[in-house]
Amino acid sequence: MILNTIFRLLLTFNATSLLLLIYLVKEGLTLAKLFPNWSFLSSWPNTTSYLAYLIIPILLTGLSVLLSRKLGCDSFVKGEVDSIEHANNSFLPSYLGYFFVALSIGNFETLIFVYGVLFVFTFLSQALYFNPLFLLFGFEFYTVKTKIGTSIFLISRYKYKKPDDIDIEKAYRINNYTFIERG
Repeated sequence: MILNTIFRLLLTFNATSLLLLIYLVKEGLTLAKLFPNWSFLSSWPNTTSYLAYLIIPILLTGLSVLLSRKLGCDSFVKGEVDSIEHANNSFLPSYLGYFFVALSIGNFETLIFVYGVLFVFTFLSQALYFNPLFLLFGFEFYTVKTKIGTSIFLISRYKYKKPDDIDIEKAYRINNYTFIERG
């Protein structure tokens, strides 16, 4: 239970952290400005700072992939799935909304407040944990409907096209409606 909560907190941060990154880039906040006592940073180009900011959520997404094996497991038996839809494109527009929010935030205090509210609502809503950084790790997103009518969000490295393709021995349970298949 505690590991699942920590994992969900990590996924929530991963899914929302690009809002912070976009804000830092928009404001031109480089590592040299954030850490003025570290004089060696002043010779670094701005893009180095921005790449460093991007590496953090990428590494944390990788960590969440590694930690997923510690979650409880379920299986999906062949013939139990009624329909499957590729969900990569359906979540991208709402995720891009984070970018527009970050671009419109005027100061750091507002950023902290907006990010805090977004983080809490994302965590408590047991959102689908759509994180486009999973795409860098070869994952795809699917909405799966079972024969009994349950709608499930599946994060998987496999390329599924039809319901009969799904025969999953181990799918790690993030919450009751979201699973990750490590592959």
